[in-house]
Order: sequence, then C-alpha cells, then structure tokens
Amino acid sequence: MDESRRATIYFDADVHRALHLGAAACNRSISDMVNEAVRMTLAEDADDLIDSDQRQAEESSSFEEFVTGLRNGGRI
Repeated sequence: MDESRRATIYFDADVHRALHLGAAACNRSISDMVNEAVRMTLAEDADDLIDSDQRQAEESSSFEEFVTGLRNGGRI
C-alpha cells in the first residue's frame, strides 16, 4: 500500500460478519477487501464517465419517439 489513511466505517452487523468470514477464508484483512471493492467501483465509475463523454454527441430521442419508431419499423 502506498500511503494509507485511516477512516472509521460502520457496517451492518451481517455485512461485517460476512466481511470478517470472507477475509479469514482468503487470509486477507477486511481493509484489503474493502479497498479492492472501492477501487473496482471507482474504476467502473471512471468507465461510465468515459462512455458518457463519448455519447454526448449522439442524437437523443424521447421514449415515445423510440417506441413509435420500433412499432413503425415492425420490431414490436
């Protein structure tokens, strides 16, 4: 770990027990597991932001227009 910061996080009792058991089963710490989960979530968020930026130029249509187009095209 590069530079660590301490934070206090409160988990629901069942979530904490699952983390505790999972960490013991994998011979890891709860901190390592939570850090990995947060990193994965942040990476997904970064991918979503990139996708969103790339879609800015796309033409948009309303739900009604889209469904009407599907019907008119014989797809529904």
